[in-house]
Amino acid sequence: MTLQVLVTGATGRTGSLVVQKLQQRPEQFSVRGFARSGDKIEQVFGSTDGFYVGDIRDRTTLDAALSGCQALVILTSAVPQMKGMPQPGQRPEFTFAPGEMPEAIDYQGQINQIEAAKAAGVRHVVLVGSMGGTNENHPLNSLGDGKILIWKRKAEQYLIDSGIDYTIIRAGGLLDKPGGQRELLVGKDDKLLANPPEGIPTSIPRADVAEVVVQALLEPNARNKAFDVISKPEDAPGAIITQDFASLFAQTTPGL
Repeated sequence: MTLQVLVTGATGRTGSLVVQKLQQRPEQFSVRGFARSGDKIEQVFGSTDGFYVGDIRDRTTLDAALSGCQALVILTSAVPQMKGMPQPGQRPEFTFAPGEMPEAIDYQGQINQIEAAKAAGVRHVVLVGSMGGTNENHPLNSLGDGKILIWKRKAEQYLIDSGIDYTIIRAGGLLDKPGGQRELLVGKDDKLLANPPEGIPTSIPRADVAEVVVQALLEPNARNKAFDVISKPEDAPGAIITQDFASLFAQTTPGL
């Protein structure tokens, strides 16, 4: 039996990598994608076969996509937009499109997905979030006055309280770099941000985040865990490329 998985935010830069990785394992996964734009789906994947067009703000559009699924991967996120070009010497200002504030997307939109998954009998939800949620004064919260990390954190707690098995992956700064070439490090409560090991950057390639998602769907050790994840640089002395994901997940813990 293959695992039927729905990936929301499927046309995003990380979401599309997750879809592609799942498609490359047809013996293990049957994957569906969910996004707002059929044109974007066509542009990214060359076909809309196996994809659903809908809006996470409208719970009813999620029901058909989740029917028969055993797992849901949430990769949706509000996206700040720059307000015009800043004057020389001024910091840019950011806003969110009308109706797309983090409260609507990262909180209510995720609640809609969790509740639709629960109604569909989904057994496991993998939620990809961001590090920094323990700090209300994090700079990302000030973008467009959206408090994006605060709303993400509230949605994570909602998932934990839902009763569905969960894996919450809080990624560091996302890099458009190749995956499978670094040692991954996991932590909790933004301790990796506060005290980076050996002073390494608190970042990770999107492709490695996508692989963590895939492995979380496969590894029992990833169930009912929430963790931060970053990577050592490719040339870090003594770094061992992460391949044993069961051992990586064994270092993670339950709860927010």
